[in-house]
Amino acid sequence: MPAPRSRGFILTALLLLLVIFLLAVVGLGLYVLKLDGTVREKFEGRRWAIPARVYARPLDMYAGAPLALADVQEELRLLNYREQATTTPGSWQFKGNELYIHTRGFAFGDGLEKSQVLRLRFDGNSLVDVASTFKGDSGVVRLEPMVIGGIYPKQNEDRVLMQLKEAPPHLLDALLATEDRSFYLHHGISIRGILRALWVNTTGGGVHQGGSTLTQQLVKNFYLSNERTLSRKLNEAAMALLLELHYGKNEILETYLNEVALGQSGDRSVNGFGLASQFYFGQPISELNLPQVALLVGMVQGPSFYNPRRNPARALKRRNLVLDNLLRDGKITAEQSVLAHQAALQVIAKPTATTTVYPAFIDLVRRQLHSEYKEEDLGSDGLRIFTTLDPRVQNAADSAFSNTVERLKKSSPKRLGMLQGAMLVANPENGELLAIIGGSGDFTGYNRALDAQRQIGSLVKPAVYLTALESGQFTLATPLDDSPVSLLSQGGKTWEPKNDDGESHGMVPFYAALAHSYNQATIRMGMTIGVPAVITTLKRLGVQQSMASYPSLMLGAVDMSPLDVLSLFQVYASGGFKTPPRSIREVIDARGKSLKRFGLDVQQVADPAGIYLLNYALQQTMREGTAASAYKTLPADLVMAGKTGTTNDLRDAWFAGYTGNYLAVVWVGNDDNRATGLFGATGALPVWVEMMAHLHPASLAPVLPDNVQWQWADRESGRLSAETCPGAMYLPFRRDTLPQDAVPCAQGGIPAVLDKVFHRVIDWL
Repeated sequence: MPAPRSRGFILTALLLLLVIFLLAVVGLGLYVLKLDGTVREKFEGRRWAIPARVYARPLDMYAGAPLALADVQEELRLLNYREQATTTPGSWQFKGNELYIHTRGFAFGDGLEKSQVLRLRFDGNSLVDVASTFKGDSGVVRLEPMVIGGIYPKQNEDRVLMQLKEAPPHLLDALLATEDRSFYLHHGISIRGILRALWVNTTGGGVHQGGSTLTQQLVKNFYLSNERTLSRKLNEAAMALLLELHYGKNEILETYLNEVALGQSGDRSVNGFGLASQFYFGQPISELNLPQVALLVGMVQGPSFYNPRRNPARALKRRNLVLDNLLRDGKITAEQSVLAHQAALQVIAKPTATTTVYPAFIDLVRRQLHSEYKEEDLGSDGLRIFTTLDPRVQNAADSAFSNTVERLKKSSPKRLGMLQGAMLVANPENGELLAIIGGSGDFTGYNRALDAQRQIGSLVKPAVYLTALESGQFTLATPLDDSPVSLLSQGGKTWEPKNDDGESHGMVPFYAALAHSYNQATIRMGMTIGVPAVITTLKRLGVQQSMASYPSLMLGAVDMSPLDVLSLFQVYASGGFKTPPRSIREVIDARGKSLKRFGLDVQQVADPAGIYLLNYALQQTMREGTAASAYKTLPADLVMAGKTGTTNDLRDAWFAGYTGNYLAVVWVGNDDNRATGLFGATGALPVWVEMMAHLHPASLAPVLPDNVQWQWADRESGRLSAETCPGAMYLPFRRDTLPQDAVPCAQGGIPAVLDKVFHRVIDWL
């Protein structure tokens, strides 16, 4: 019989153990409650920070649209449509003289564009007929816009959310057959699955199955780190049980589909099957076929190890194992398995879904958005941003710019080895930006199209000549003196500007002085109207830079960015109406609600009559002036206008020009301001011309103002003339500035009769 003291010790020890046990139970209970709160808080709150998606403009197709067959086919390739029978969305084929497209459909801010089959017929560069399985009221069918970039959350995750109903055939079967065959039977963890995976991997000579359930994998990705410790595994198991306690299997599975990591794009992870489908195949998840589905499922176990771009043989072997799992479980037939095994990986060479395809344009979009939205909202609320970018125009601009700059670099590696530049393309009527190039080479963050402030040279001259035309003192026929000129500055220094060709040209018509960019004639005429008047015109046209009231201003002694120049020339191209350049059309939230529309802000800032006359002179720049070389490449019947610009010592080469549907500005130069040896016509104009040659530019067709009429004028005197008179020019005039007298030839009588007889004899001969 134990002594009383011994019994007391035993009772005390048992009591202490009981207290410890109870404390452990309470502690464990509190810890489980904490885990439960963690599980529910994130699962029931906003689960992910969804990046803002930035889209290009949608392609509008309607009868009469200026679209060639090649244009639409290029758009389809950019959207990764497949050339095959149009039985499924995202496919196209050409039969006879007709193009058939099975569109994907898209939810725009103004409504849903249904998935439908289109039949298109073309005639040259025009789309002449559009037939559809869905008849719309507008007659316009839109292809979905291309994703051109995103604004990403701080944790550098990217995903495109999908629902279970969007899963393509075999995706769920393949996932469960490979990762968790008992998913719908267990309660978060599976002892049998762990033992089976251990056996398969041991006997199979490799890792073919994982021991964790899908629920455990989701918990690890969603809540925990990747550290391999016992405590982390215990937490994973406990949280998996809690997750299954509160939520249904389908909700857990859908969350898994959107959370699982399936790759890496730069410093951003590719999360979820929805984005992975775009990243590897360029297609929406709903369009994937059996071998594509199997490839993505196979990558779940190790997206880097099984990366099909870096390790295609390894990825192919893993894909085929997933196909074998489907066949084993009776989810596919033997014939389907054989065909799928024979299929190529089908991975696109260059992913676009997670990359910023056109970084200079996205840079401008971000700048404009930051005036309206906070950075955290842009990177987490799943906004959709619809822009004005035209991928076909941007690609044409990229190609023309890079080809020209590389050719120039090779022509003079020592002087032009570091040559840089910028380019912008816009719709001349509404200011919508269609393309932006921020520099040569990879985009580093310095956007020369927006930030490079350079002297603009002769690009300022149209404003000088517009001031003169608006003053009423000059017409397009007024003779200007292009003889040497000498001016004395306030400091007592003499300034003697020269023409680029080093020659003087005597008396020349007003329009020709601008078309040939004669400096001497410009200064002489400009001193008549006065520098302050020119500054007033420039400010009215939208120039915000400070400008010194010196004569050198009239030859381009003002710094502007390419975007500023585009704004200036947009006024000329639109007939005197200023519309600020814009890159965004609309912002839509994750639920499809329109948050903001970026409408037009149109203001008339110049007299249409003066602009009409100026446009004639700028058209002659292309026909006979400094940009005449453009017609060696472009059609002779294409009406276009433009102006070359070259700065002192040939440091900067500019060209700004426009047709009826495209306005583009090009700058070429060195960042360190070293001389390039290039004129506007030899450095910048070739970029503009090559781009236009790849597009379908429409002829410029300015509207004739009521107070403008066309008349024949004498080239030497600027007086009225007649069609049959020697040296006659057919020019537009403001009615209130028509010359009051005419040359003798135009006054009738013997000179006129003899002139007519002479021309008839010449015609007869």
